[in-house]
Amino acid sequence: MAVPPLSLKASALQWLAQREHSQAELRRKLLWLAREQTAPDGRSDAAGEVDALLAWLIAHRYLSDARFVESRVNARATRYGNLRIRQELGQHGATLDTVTAERLRESELSRARAVWVRKYGGEPAASAAERARQMRFLAGRGFSADVVRRVVRGMPDEPDDDA
Repeated sequence: MAVPPLSLKASALQWLAQREHSQAELRRKLLWLAREQTAPDGRSDAAGEVDALLAWLIAHRYLSDARFVESRVNARATRYGNLRIRQELGQHGATLDTVTAERLRESELSRARAVWVRKYGGEPAASAAERARQMRFLAGRGFSADVVRRVVRGMPDEPDDDA
């Protein structure tokens, strides 16, 4: 006996129970599902249905872009830099608010240093090639070039006032 497919609302709630989603991401998933469930005659207004469901989810606080950003930042901040976090949020159709962006900017040097210490033990590179490898690693994690230079060269945590 085949199990009937879940309704759009049930699917959305199931996805949101598993993890936070951005509005754009959930809309994309729901549109795909609605088109899959459309009757063969194709008379369904999938976009209208999905938009109405999204409005209901937002009104009942099941869906929140701010909550999505907060959860994604909390999950990624210990391992990745600001550039990577912004890029990932952009893929999900979300952006950082100014307070969170400032908090991330202020903590980027210490977060990069923690990642570098975990990976390389906190010892300065013995050669230029090793220093370049460490810099590529941190840059690949999305840390800014200035922060990468400061960490790999062992510079203090205080930012320059001249810059």
